[in-house]
Amino acid sequence: MFAVIRTGGKQYRVTPDAVLKVEKLDAEAGSTVTFSDVLALGGEQGVSIGAPTVAGASVTATVIAQDRLAKVIIFKKRRRQNSRRKNGHRQHVTVLRVTAINAA
Repeated sequence: MFAVIRTGGKQYRVTPDAVLKVEKLDAEAGSTVTFSDVLALGGEQGVSIGAPTVAGASVTATVIAQDRLAKVIIFKKRRRQNSRRKNGHRQHVTVLRVTAINAA
């Protein structure tokens, strides 16, 4: 069984016991998070697509950790102007383990 959920402006295809990194959520490690924005559900019976979401479906996940991704270097250079700028950015993420996919 799989589900497509929406969180943080992105869509994720999840299965039970899958580990995924999503945009930072306000939750402590060990707590449970429920996603009700389920866009699609798939299983043995086939695929059900929501319009816009599947009614009554939800995905439950446990927060493993609050983490940061690898550093992304932003380097801007204006040629022949002796002008350059270097910045770094590390995005905050929440690491989740999907525990259950609940259909209606």
